[in-house]
Amino acid sequence: MKQHLVIFAHPNHHSFTKAMVNEVIKTSDQFGANTVVRNLYALNFNPVLSKDEMQGVCQGIIPEEVSYEQKLIQQADLITLVYPVWWMGYPAILKGYFDRVLTHGFAYQTSEEGSVGLLQGKKMQQFINIGNNVVNYQEIGFAQALDVCLVNGLFNYCGITDIEHTLFGDLHIISDQERQAMLQEVGEKTLQNLTAL
Repeated sequence: MKQHLVIFAHPNHHSFTKAMVNEVIKTSDQFGANTVVRNLYALNFNPVLSKDEMQGVCQGIIPEEVSYEQKLIQQADLITLVYPVWWMGYPAILKGYFDRVLTHGFAYQTSEEGSVGLLQGKKMQQFINIGNNVVNYQEIGFAQALDVCLVNGLFNYCGITDIEHTLFGDLHIISDQERQAMLQEVGEKTLQNLTAL
């Protein structure tokens, strides 16, 4: 059975971002994957990487809650991220999740030859919501910047190179019919990526 990890970051559980998560879960369940959802706000995940934790990681001491998240990532064949872009980046809780979970020795290792990603052989999809228009983001270079930093920049470094991401924009002004079309696209892409495993 394929392992599908869904990581979701939005404080409003009635948001359109949450509707996308529901579509991902529905499609994944219909496919027959073992789906695990990590709703970071519902989990009240602590995003703060403390000095003591950072020093502990260097000594191989990993907090239990971080070790659990690492285990889920390690087991996953497909990782789905669903989040809004706020101020050109992840919501703070998601950024902190990566700060704490993608540790040296788990997500990457370094030597005199450089860094090597350790999360190879995984597939990732990202559904990213923005308030602006997607075409505008593309024309001014923001879409490329997001790809370089948030999508491929981070996860290629950790060894994940099979990544697909989709931007959804104008969410505050589109019609219900357009929202339904977006949800359908989310379901179709999820099914395609699960089938490709």
